[in-house]
Amino acid sequence: MRNKHFLSPIPCLHPHHQTSLLQNQIEKKKKKKKFIMDKEQEEIQFLGFFGIFKESFNIVPTWRKIFCQITLAMIIPLSFIYLAHIQISHFLFGKILQYEFVLERIPQGTPTYDKLSDMLSSEWIAFLTFKIGYFIFFLILALLSTSAVVYTIACIFTAKEISFKKVMSVVPKVWKRLIVTFVWNFIILFAYNIAVLLIFVIFIVLIPPGIISAILLILLLIAYFVGFVYISVIWHLASVISVLEESFGLNAMIKSQDLIKGKMGISMVIFIILNLCFIGIQFAFERIVVLGHGFVLRIGYGLLCLSLLSLLILVGLIIQTIIYFICKSYHHENIDKSSLADHLEVYLGEYVPLKERDVQLEQFYA
Repeated sequence: MRNKHFLSPIPCLHPHHQTSLLQNQIEKKKKKKKFIMDKEQEEIQFLGFFGIFKESFNIVPTWRKIFCQITLAMIIPLSFIYLAHIQISHFLFGKILQYEFVLERIPQGTPTYDKLSDMLSSEWIAFLTFKIGYFIFFLILALLSTSAVVYTIACIFTAKEISFKKVMSVVPKVWKRLIVTFVWNFIILFAYNIAVLLIFVIFIVLIPPGIISAILLILLLIAYFVGFVYISVIWHLASVISVLEESFGLNAMIKSQDLIKGKMGISMVIFIILNLCFIGIQFAFERIVVLGHGFVLRIGYGLLCLSLLSLLILVGLIIQTIIYFICKSYHHENIDKSSLADHLEVYLGEYVPLKERDVQLEQFYA
């Protein structure tokens, strides 16, 4: 006896229904790759080292269009400026070294010496002017990129419709707040470096050379490095706070210091790994592109370094935003998504930051 299932007619779907079915399947696949914030908020705090990187790499292809636009508009120019500055600095400083090498072999007071001395001064002025101009443009693009990525992640978190035009309308206003936070970070780092320099000077003057002094010096260097990483991690989290909350500047730095407690270890490890990748790309660029031979080979490796650096910057900015939400979850600070969505809106052309009352400091438990 034949199976009835073989005799049942096969349903024929209308092309429109087939298209709808295909779209539904695509949407289901997207939902499976949804951002971490679609989970229960109390679960976010348990996200580990590999989980943070996994979510960061998953979010880019899921919202490919907006992140490609941000990367093309801001992150690639930022990476290009950084790599180009390495090439140009090498060229300018090489000329300075040549002039100094020649001057050492020419008697002072001669017309040739005076002429070369003037040319050397001009080269130094050009070098310093270039460095100042580079720093200004790099800082502007870095803060704009931070604003764009953090704002985009927040819109994704709130399931809010996001477009590149909206991002570009909000970013210049958020950027002003990040400048203040950066200035305070610069002041803190400057004071920290001066204090450490004084400690090293006192150490060298008072402690006689020997094995014990060498060990103590290494411990001081390790302590300095840990302190530098600690301040940098606080600043990165403060940058996210400056975009999403009403705190900025020194207040954002203080709030970041409190918020990072309990997650400082994993944040410092991620910071070190990202910076090691950054140093690796820079080293490869200097060795292969700046000091290398062969025009085509240098261009090819230059484009590769540009692509890798752009991806690293994008992922790094996404990670620091994810860490912000993880820290919020760890301290049981439940953000009201609807309130955050309202404050991410552009109201009469003005960016309205998330206010303290919109961050519900409720204790939630699993």
